[in-house]
Amino acid sequence: MDYWSPSLDMDEEFEKLAIRMNPPRVTIDNTSNRKATLIKVDSANKHGSLLEVVQVLTDLNLTISRAYISSDGGWFMDVFHVIDQKGNKLPNGELTQHIEQTLGSRVCSLWSLRRSVGVQAAAEHTTIELTGRDRPGLLSEVFAVLVDLKCNVGAAEVWTHNSRMASVVYITDEATGSPIDDPDRLSKIKQLLRYVLKGNRDKRCANTAVSAGATHTERRLHQMMYADRDYEWYDTDGASMSPGQKPLVTVENCADKCYTVVSLRCRDRTKLLFDVVCTLTDMQYVVFHATVVAEGPEAYQVCFHPATILFLHEILSFFTFTCLS
Repeated sequence: MDYWSPSLDMDEEFEKLAIRMNPPRVTIDNTSNRKATLIKVDSANKHGSLLEVVQVLTDLNLTISRAYISSDGGWFMDVFHVIDQKGNKLPNGELTQHIEQTLGSRVCSLWSLRRSVGVQAAAEHTTIELTGRDRPGLLSEVFAVLVDLKCNVGAAEVWTHNSRMASVVYITDEATGSPIDDPDRLSKIKQLLRYVLKGNRDKRCANTAVSAGATHTERRLHQMMYADRDYEWYDTDGASMSPGQKPLVTVENCADKCYTVVSLRCRDRTKLLFDVVCTLTDMQYVVFHATVVAEGPEAYQVCFHPATILFLHEILSFFTFTCLS
């Protein structure tokens, strides 16, 4: 005799039904505010929704001057005040239509693909990820090894902090221009690059990884630096800053409200909100409510998280790195 029991498949069907009944709504308002374009996003909430929205706007080189975020009760309702690189509102037309379509599809994809296995976009290159101790000339040595191994470097991005480095390098075969997929060749590339990264002074582990899937470079670099835990070491980047220049980060547990409040005030810069949201997502924290103001030389952000055991030293250290980056 068969018995019915709850399963992940049934949970997934209920969630699909919820998103079909309440599809994401993206509204662009160019009349309510004379200084900025308002982008409103309403959707059933899923962990990572906020990061997806901020990432789309950041990749379009748009500046978020204000933001009001609410994702309590399983619903995601955010309002972003957005301007272009010249400080102007967005013109109605192709750009605003592109934003509406892209935001709607990206939020939906979080639900439709979250349990997919092995789903990757076709790549035109092989991705190499490197983490290790930074030193003068390191990148030149890495590229020299790749050239000797008949690899063509199409692009690369490097982050450094506290004498640690993380890099994402995109390579193809020198002869064919195609991605490199031979296991033996990839193993040799990884081994030689690991020797270069370790040098003779790296007391911590140097890592190399190879993949053929598409990736968001800055998102991946955030994950790599967090995994390397570079923020636990002495902050050489901020040591020479005056007290007025250093970021001010506070973390408070509000037991009566069942929230933890993270307040951040620092010099504003490009992609700061994206970096902050990446940091919280990597640390497995959920932003229930937040207010962001970045209309002057400084940015002020207040985030509310559901009450959990927060590692205060960890969050303070990593937020300071995020602000200084």
